[in-house]
Amino acid sequence: MKPTELRLDGRVALVTGASRGLGRAVVRKLAASGCTVYLNARDAETAGAATAELRAPGCDVTAAPGDVARPGVLPELLRGLADKHGQVDILVHCAVSLHRMPTVEPRSQEMHQDYEVAVAPLIHAAATLPAVMRPQGGRVIAVSSAGANRVVPAYVSLGLAKAALESLVRYLAVALAPAGVAVNAVSTARMDRGDATDPVSAALAARTPAGRLTRPDDIADAVALLCADEAFWLRGQVITVDGGLGLVG
Repeated sequence: MKPTELRLDGRVALVTGASRGLGRAVVRKLAASGCTVYLNARDAETAGAATAELRAPGCDVTAAPGDVARPGVLPELLRGLADKHGQVDILVHCAVSLHRMPTVEPRSQEMHQDYEVAVAPLIHAAATLPAVMRPQGGRVIAVSSAGANRVVPAYVSLGLAKAALESLVRYLAVALAPAGVAVNAVSTARMDRGDATDPVSAALAARTPAGRLTRPDDIADAVALLCADEAFWLRGQVITVDGGLGLVG
């Protein structure tokens, strides 16, 4: 083991919205760090396929399907894992729904859907968390985005939802502090989707002080850092992982 390799051996983690992209990267990182990871996706087929692709020697990944936008689903998943393992050490909320629309032409039903996926699951689970999370060491981590506090074209629906999510992180951080559960968020700007021909991505990469756009693995690394014992005293923080892009406008 490298001296700098982060280990989270023996911890039980649930990652929502984890069948692809950023959520999948978080599952991969936590599993490689020694966690027993439950991969959540809305339907069983998707969760099962993603889990099969991520399984590797030394990586303990199990499918945990369920639509966490529905009120009882996330609490039920958490209680089931606590019954099986005694407690849940880590909850990472990555699930997201994005409906693009102009700010002056909002579509309320689609905005409600984005909120129900991004924010409501943690609200539904709030009463359950003190009983199922590891006391004096549990972690709840939400994934936000720069659209929570910056104007991004056609992003008003998810931007509002992510702003609400960041506020909820602060409220939960205070509410769960007596139980020793640390609640934080990670946030980023435009992600590297591997399309080198996209002029917007190329321009943003050129402006990023660190020299490239953020990749899913960068976010996963930050999530793992927040799960380390040394991060226990961080509460209610939104950690921006963007290579410095937000510092230069």
